[in-house]
Amino acid sequence: MTIHSLYIYDRHCICVYYQDWHRTRRPKPAAEGGILPAVSQSVSPSPHLANSSGAVYSGFGSPRNTLSSNTGVVVAVNDMLSQAPSTPLLLQSPTSPSPVLTSTGLAFDEEAKLVYGVILSLRNMVKKLSGRDEQFVNYRTSAYKLHVYESVSGYKFVMLSDPGAESLRFILRQIYVGPFLEYVVRNPLVQMDSREYGIDNEYFRASIDRLVRGLSVFP
Repeated sequence: MTIHSLYIYDRHCICVYYQDWHRTRRPKPAAEGGILPAVSQSVSPSPHLANSSGAVYSGFGSPRNTLSSNTGVVVAVNDMLSQAPSTPLLLQSPTSPSPVLTSTGLAFDEEAKLVYGVILSLRNMVKKLSGRDEQFVNYRTSAYKLHVYESVSGYKFVMLSDPGAESLRFILRQIYVGPFLEYVVRNPLVQMDSREYGIDNEYFRASIDRLVRGLSVFP
């Protein structure tokens, strides 16, 4: 089974986090102002993201500090621009001029809107056809399967996998009760629903990566 990508949307329908693994057709970088800073370096419109005061932040790390919950020590997030290479949209093979990774031709901000639009439309359809107690949890096409988990606070965790995968809601719930609560909700230095920044930071991203790669369903 293959896990392709993860999107997290806040209660205002804004994509605040993105990460991918086995995705060979990546979206183009978002248009300037199309996504919030600190969502994902690989789809940010530029390698540097500045706030209104002129300070420059990395697209990979969070513009905020991170509180280590097990020690109570505030750890500053370093600028990762000089350490973490950006993810190329077209990766050239060393022995062939043809690209290994191709672009979908769609900017990430447009892709994120389409993904959320599909979720909203199908959820409304399920409620109208099956009643208010019925939940929309996933749907499948010939190319992929989309899985959804919504927290009680309105955050939506969306994962794309290959079409033959079983339900991955348990993985999305693990991400919510694990890294999300640990590094976002319980972090006093992170302002929830700021509408100014995403929720990406190196600890949160690394924790999700370890969780997903450690799953038995991850190839």
